[in-house]
Formats: sequence, structure tokens, C-alpha cells
Amino acid sequence: MPADAPRVAARRGGDTPRRGRLRQGRPRSGGIPGILPRIQPVRRSERRRRLRGDRSEKERTRVTVNDPRIHEPLARDGGRPVRSSYLIFGAPDLQDPEIAEVVEVLRSGWIGTGPRVGRFEEQFRDYVGARHAVALNSCTAGLHLSLIALGAQSGDEVIVPTMTFAATANSVCHVGARPVLVDCEPDTLNLDPRAVEAALTPKTKIIVPVHFAGRAADMTALEAIARPRGIRILEDAAHGVETVHQGRKIGTIGDCTAFSFYVTKNVVTGEGGIVTTEDEEIASWIKIAGLHGMSKDAWKRYSDDGFKHYEVEFPGFKYNMMDLQAALGLHQLARVEENWQKRATLWQRYRDAFADLPVQLPAPVRHGDRHAYHLFILLLDLDRLKWTRDQVQHALHQENIGTGIHYRAVHLHPYYRRSLGVRPESFPHATAISERTLSLPFSTKLGESDVHDVFAAVHKVLRAARR
Repeated sequence: MPADAPRVAARRGGDTPRRGRLRQGRPRSGGIPGILPRIQPVRRSERRRRLRGDRSEKERTRVTVNDPRIHEPLARDGGRPVRSSYLIFGAPDLQDPEIAEVVEVLRSGWIGTGPRVGRFEEQFRDYVGARHAVALNSCTAGLHLSLIALGAQSGDEVIVPTMTFAATANSVCHVGARPVLVDCEPDTLNLDPRAVEAALTPKTKIIVPVHFAGRAADMTALEAIARPRGIRILEDAAHGVETVHQGRKIGTIGDCTAFSFYVTKNVVTGEGGIVTTEDEEIASWIKIAGLHGMSKDAWKRYSDDGFKHYEVEFPGFKYNMMDLQAALGLHQLARVEENWQKRATLWQRYRDAFADLPVQLPAPVRHGDRHAYHLFILLLDLDRLKWTRDQVQHALHQENIGTGIHYRAVHLHPYYRRSLGVRPESFPHATAISERTLSLPFSTKLGESDVHDVFAAVHKVLRAARR
């Protein structure tokens, strides 16, 4: 560990600090003043159902896809597209309050790190139930600084899932440690705890679970593996702002948790991230390291009772969040539960609409967990299709429906094939999923006509692609 990083003893066995608990599947009942509404009490059975994101049969919006467009010639073959305009994958749902707040920031003249960043940190911390939150300019920055703070360095091994965005593994490389890739579970797409245990060596320093698509990784199993051995846990919660594992909010379980507010995420600041932790020393170090290693940010130097000199305590990074970004985040956070409910409803509508297609639908939510519903992913059944995933994606593109690929597994990228010497057959689940995965538009910005366009286009294309 660098001399300037916080020296925090590895947590072992029963040495577990206080952890935030989810209350009523939402923020604390009092809400966040001026941001999140007060929560009305609900029955225990209803609370459990909300945590899981379950919907009763009566509540479900039943979908019968009998749109005549699904029988028309494909756009790729010269037919009429399902849509006349392109439906962007992951368009952010930005509304008037965000726009007004950004304009106010611009007019104030204080665009950089300032009071709104502090407010956003406080309100996000309270939403998650963590002791500390430090806002940064990306989730990747949060992963990088957390790895340093937790002591990762040259010669160490850090276990990461291969089914993730490359930033998870890249961050490990940036601190000089070696990423050890593990396969995923074929149904949840989260890292497999059995693969984690098999990958342990005396050099294992940190485990980095990713809460894939918003589904909680099995933190109970991972804690049982890590804590007795003094291995630290850094959660990559880029997809998991609202995620809950067995009644505990993500952001309060691992030693550090990094969240993302990228333009496609459930809470958007354009670019942005935040780290939550229960450890005050880690939080303080990350805050300083994220702004050149300076002891005071510009707001503290200029805004209170007179100018104060800063001191550089160690060579840091330029990872700070701006007020311009926090202005978006404050109002996005105000609607986080409302938007979660919208995505939960759309999730079930998609499941109903695509149940008879040659695809594997997302697995049910584990009892006691809450899914953030960040992505809706179809796994194509290629044995029942005459097209590849890429051909299906291109056909949907021709129908003016944007889609995503989450993800091409890390071990399939040239750099990691070369540097780690890994082979596709060592990760059979992630390798297969990389060729089958297809993410559909899933933004709360989607209108009713947009949703029906997705229904029609997916049926139209997969009907043509069947063997």
C-alpha cells in the first residue's frame, strides 16, 4: 500500500461494523428533506414484495403482441421500418427541474466542485444508508481510488468477473495488481462464488463483485469467502443504485462501493460516480486523492471566511465531480424510486411480451433481494435461430431500434488474452453469453408508443430469424 493511502486493518471473521439496512424497500421513512418524499408505512408482506420487485398476476400488464407490423417484410430486405425515427438505446430521462438547476449553476458562476456536490454526497449517502460518500467524475475513478485505499499494489491479485465492462479489470491494472478473471453464473450473469473460491491464492487481496444489470451478486457467499481470510471486498455497483441484497442496501456491505452516474445509468449526471464506505479514513483519503492530493478543494478555499492556502499531501488525481454534474444528480435522485417503479413495470411487460420467443429471459429476482432494473437483457437461443446475435442486432437497427451488448467478456479482448494468457474455454458461461446477449431500450423516457415499437420490432426480427 502506498505510504499515503489509509492504513486500515483487514476485517476478519466477526469483526463487522454497523451496516445500513433498507427500510421499506426505500429511503428512510423521513425521506431526504427537499429531495426524496416521505414514505408511508406499508404492510410487511407488501414490503417484501416491493423489495423483490415482484408483481402479482392481477397487477401485471398483460401483453398480446398482435401488431400487424410483425408480419411485414424486414427493413433490411427493403421493407418499411417499425419506426420512422431512431429509438436511442439508454436515452437519459432529464426533466425541467434538472435543466433549471443546471441553468442556475451556470448563472451562479460556480461550475466546478462546490456546494451542490456536497449536497449530492450527503443525500446519496442517506439514500444508501452508508456512513460516508465521496463524489467523483466516474465510477472508474471510484474503482481506481478504492483499490489504492484498500491496499492493492504490484504483486497482488484482485478477483474480478470476466462478464463485466473492461473498466473493472482496467482499474486493477492501473494500480499494478493482476486481475484474476472468474466465470459467471449462467442465469444471473453475476460472478460465481464457487469460481471465486477456486481462484483464491495467497496473493488474493481484493474481490470485486459486479451487480450485473442491477441484480445483486451473492454477497452473503462472498463475505463468507472473504472475511475469514482478511480479503477486502470492493463492490462495482455501476448498475446498482437501488440494489438490495437480503435486506441490506448495496453500498453498505463491501469495504468500498463504486457507483456510476453515466448517461445511461439509473441516476444520471452525464459523467460521474461516487464511492460509499463505512470507513472515515478511507473516505477522507479518497476525497483528497481525487483532487490532486490537495488538503482543501476550491469551495473551501474561496467560499468561507477568507482565502485559505491548500497543501498537497501526496500526488493525487483529477477525479472530482463538478457542481454542473451534481445539479443533474440532485433531481435524478429525487425521482429514483419513482423511476425504479417505472422500470419494474416495464421489466414485467417485456417478460410477458417475449415469453414465447427463442430467448432466455432474465432470471427471477432472488427472495430477499431487490433488483435495480438497470438493463433488460435477452439471451438469444442461437440453436433455434439461423442468424447470429450481431445479425439480429443489425436487423433491429434497420428497424430503427437501438440495442446494446452487455458485454463482450473481458477475457475475449486482445489485451487480456495476451497479458493474462487466458482462453475462452476457461470461461464457458461468459464466452457463450458474450455471443448471445442483447440489451433492449429500457429507459424511463420511453413512451407507450416506444414500448410497442420495441415489442413489434423484436417479434418481427426474431420471427424472421427462426430456423
